[in-house]
Amino acid sequence: MTAFPADRLFLIAGPCQLEDDALNLRVAETLARIAEHVPGGVIYKASFDKANRSNPGATRGPGLEAGLAKLATVKRETGLRVLTDVHLPEQCAPAAELCDVLQIPAFLCRQTDLLEAAGATGRAVNIKKGQWLQPDGMRGAVAKVRAAAPAGTSPEVACTERGTFFGYGDLVVDMRNFARLRELTGTPVIHDATHSVQQPGRGDGGASGGLREFIPPLLLASIAAGAQGLFIETHPDPAQAPSDGPNMVPLQDFPALVERAVTLWHHLRA
Repeated sequence: MTAFPADRLFLIAGPCQLEDDALNLRVAETLARIAEHVPGGVIYKASFDKANRSNPGATRGPGLEAGLAKLATVKRETGLRVLTDVHLPEQCAPAAELCDVLQIPAFLCRQTDLLEAAGATGRAVNIKKGQWLQPDGMRGAVAKVRAAAPAGTSPEVACTERGTFFGYGDLVVDMRNFARLRELTGTPVIHDATHSVQQPGRGDGGASGGLREFIPPLLLASIAAGAQGLFIETHPDPAQAPSDGPNMVPLQDFPALVERAVTLWHHLRA
């Protein structure tokens, strides 16, 4: 199955960090129930390591080996495809043995060794656009992944718009970027609707803050502007999430939000 279908709205969603199996599966089971209503399918996302936390003592996650075991449980129990972030070149090959998609974090989107290692696995790769980067700056990142692919293969690559820094500690989503990224990189373009409302360093104790109330309007606007996929982090209790709680969608609100997005996508294609 295509990870990033250009002609069908697809969804990447899950908790920010991998937690215990009960929580991971609670989120995954919600995603599995709505998957048949998402035209391009659903991919479960969770990170085994949050290596770019604001505070030195912040929870980072279970690590590579334990994290992949948790993702294997999600995959086995729900049948969902899975995605995780990779931060170092040596993480790519073991992650690719299990994961259907490898994700390059925004802060690392120019790291040549990491991009090439991800491409060399032959897995689908989602590259998040750096918060400081103009759309045409992503052409090099995509080219590095494609050039490193095994001979005779053409790996799926997508680019994700997650906002650009505006002033200090805030982000703005330029709706023109969905069309620009698609044209400049030749890849499907995803909107990260939750990190787009993040306010790095502006939460309690210097943690990241966020403006959750702006997720729905930005998400819907991005579909109208041409986003082909959506990235949404969700949690049963965002206030207790180990990372990114202020910019996550409460799990109880998640199905209705996805339904609105899919309805709009169908309406725009009618």
